[in-house]
Amino acid sequence: MIKKSNILFFFLFFIILLTTCKKDNNNGQIPNVYVNFYIYLSDPEFAALNSVGTAVRVTGGVKGIIVYRATWDEFIALERVSSYQPENLCPVEIDSTGIYAKDPCSESKFSLFDGMPVKGPATAPLKMYRSLFDGTNSVHIFN
Repeated sequence: MIKKSNILFFFLFFIILLTTCKKDNNNGQIPNVYVNFYIYLSDPEFAALNSVGTAVRVTGGVKGIIVYRATWDEFIALERVSSYQPENLCPVEIDSTGIYAKDPCSESKFSLFDGMPVKGPATAPLKMYRSLFDGTNSVHIFN
């Protein structure tokens, strides 16, 4: 006769096995790099950011950073490396609507407001960097 402790052990092992197995969704790890710079809204290169709902590309990060002005007081800074198979280092591009970034390698599409995927195969968001707006002219982008 099988002991109750053996049955309990089997079920615990089975539950642990089920919870540790996950589907491979090809959302690897985006490399961590040091990011620490300022952009100034008075600089003609960043003049587009004087309006809400606009975005610019800047150097930094792994393959560049997209800075998006979500509100008058909030800026979003997103790594351009796609979260789908990031080992390919495929940089996303701001699409013609100005509110999405598109991965030309996988056709995934991401919201610039929060970096979340809106079209697959990507299931993870773009990597987000911290941003602080001084309320007038400078935006500090950092990690």
